[in-house]
Amino acid sequence: MNKVRGNKFDRRGIVAAMLAASVLSGSLVGCGKSGTPATGGEIAKIAAEKGIERSNLKLGFIKLTDIAPLVVAKEKGFFAEEGLNVTLEPQANWKVLLDGVTGGQLDGAHMLAGQVLAAGAGFGAKVPLVAPFSLDINGKGVTISNRVYGLIAPTLPKGPDGKVVHPVSASVLKPVIAADKAAGKPFKMGMVFPVSTHNYVLRYWLAAGGIKPGYYLAGDTAGVTGAEVQLSVTPPPQMPATLEAGTINGYSVGEPWNQASVAKKIGVPIIVDPDIAGTTGDKVFGLTADFAAKNPKTVQALLRALIRASIWLDAEGGKNRAEAVKMLALPKYVGADEKVLMASMTGKFTFGEGDTRDTPEFNLFFDQQASYPFYSDAIWYLTQMRRWGQIGESKPDQWYLDTAKAVYRPDLYTAAAKSLVADGKADAAAFPDSDGFRIYTRKAIDGVAFDAHKPAAYAASFAIGLKDGQTVTPAGVK
Repeated sequence: MNKVRGNKFDRRGIVAAMLAASVLSGSLVGCGKSGTPATGGEIAKIAAEKGIERSNLKLGFIKLTDIAPLVVAKEKGFFAEEGLNVTLEPQANWKVLLDGVTGGQLDGAHMLAGQVLAAGAGFGAKVPLVAPFSLDINGKGVTISNRVYGLIAPTLPKGPDGKVVHPVSASVLKPVIAADKAAGKPFKMGMVFPVSTHNYVLRYWLAAGGIKPGYYLAGDTAGVTGAEVQLSVTPPPQMPATLEAGTINGYSVGEPWNQASVAKKIGVPIIVDPDIAGTTGDKVFGLTADFAAKNPKTVQALLRALIRASIWLDAEGGKNRAEAVKMLALPKYVGADEKVLMASMTGKFTFGEGDTRDTPEFNLFFDQQASYPFYSDAIWYLTQMRRWGQIGESKPDQWYLDTAKAVYRPDLYTAAAKSLVADGKADAAAFPDSDGFRIYTRKAIDGVAFDAHKPAAYAASFAIGLKDGQTVTPAGVK
């Protein structure tokens, strides 16, 4: 379990004040006095009373379960209660979503943490972005095809119950990769975007097993220099079909697209992200720095609604998850079968038929401070960007901290949290008394400890990865 300085919040220690506020506000949170959903006029009135600069907002998302805080804030009426008339709009892929935010077509979005950090690090979007809210932690897995699993299954250690012992090292893939290479077939795997957590945890897992996932040249988005496994971008909803077609041998993606492979019987999830690099952030609520500066009360209203939604999602050990799944299953949101969504949204994860295991740290939205935008989480991303060459030159520790602080905004989150506490809608004990650094106690699969205060040394410490002073050239690492 990961701990935060000064925090006494337990997964089952629910925020009673939040629940009381939900009950008092009507059968649907955000309802008007009559118990019916708030009208546009009522929302506008609340916005005017609060001095909100932008009441009508369009927010983008990709069809993944970690949009849950946005969906809950919309469907349970938290946005409306804060004076916001929010439209949630699905996007075709992460590039389209990023362009929508930077171009102003979207006011904010469910974003990859790496997208906002790449902009801050100088190699991503040219428009400065900020992340004042973390949507979730630990919501990804790695799935391999039935063909690959069939080849490695006899070599996997089994426990007394006959099930495969987890976590599974990527080293088991080496014979398959070698055989495919001898047959003239490159071993390919999919991930969702070059600066996605999915890319970094997949690379982490492969490298921990002694497999080289390749490096990025300057301005390169392929990252296959020196690669033993070729990683390519595939939009999350297309992952199962791409795997079934044989275009890729496996993929790293968020839910429900690992569970979809199980339901379709086309692949086998081999490992989940808490077992790869320990606790890692996943998606964030991102918006431009300019929007945040010009619309401070709007941002506070957004954060208040999202915090309330994240609390609701993890209340009493996840008692509301079944209701959340029904929302996510709607075609306008994720649009996946409820059974598929439930397979990873209730503290359990299905790795295959008859193999469902407890995964209490998977898909957290508020517990373990999942919604707080820790500088240390941002720094971990930056170390992986440097490790694989996306950040082309070595950087001092202060650079990592300065970059994280320019993008992650716990000050905005804390202001919203304090206002909820003052209004009796949240419990002060549920929020961290933090300096912005998470205490990481969950071990990574390779045993390498992450010290966010010494990121330069950490980034250069891996057996596979750039060392201090090294760069990537067309001829290889120098």
